[in-house]
Amino acid sequence: MQRRSDSRCNFCNAFFNHDEIMEVRSIYRYARISPLKVREVTREIQGLPVSAALDLLAFTPKKAAFLIGKTLKSAVANAENNANLKVDGLVVKEAVVGEGPTMKRMMARARGSGSRILKRTSHIRIVLSDEIEIETRETRKAKREQEKKEAKKETKAGETAERSRSSAGKKAMKPKKGGEGKATK
Repeated sequence: MQRRSDSRCNFCNAFFNHDEIMEVRSIYRYARISPLKVREVTREIQGLPVSAALDLLAFTPKKAAFLIGKTLKSAVANAENNANLKVDGLVVKEAVVGEGPTMKRMMARARGSGSRILKRTSHIRIVLSDEIEIETRETRKAKREQEKKEAKKETKAGETAERSRSSAGKKAMKPKKGGEGKATK
């Protein structure tokens, strides 16, 4: 019987490919904060090394940053204790926020009416991996500059090709000197 390469480890319950790649996850369920507010912060830490992500969260003055930091620290502890991974090589592969159940409440309004208050909850899921190369701000910046240079080269090549086509087309469109185009009386 053959074993699947992508499966759960029986020992640590972490998802990993048995050919070196490890993924460790941590989930914070029913967090009492709107998913929209949490996604704002999770977008920032995705793809960062764990140390950089923790620093960013420490200096972000939002409730969501505290909750995500808690979840990230839990994922790091899972990686160290359950999967025997080194923290230095870990990267935030995924930081996903899903909607949890919404509590509905009523608030009294004018003239005896009432309006509904939605108290939203969210599920914060963080997946750490050691497979992705660590991308820093400097490497990102260098990558963007490289892409801009390539785009400029392509546009210059496209412009020269258009100029040669248009100049050839103008030569063909020039009217001949003679009386063909003029009406005579």
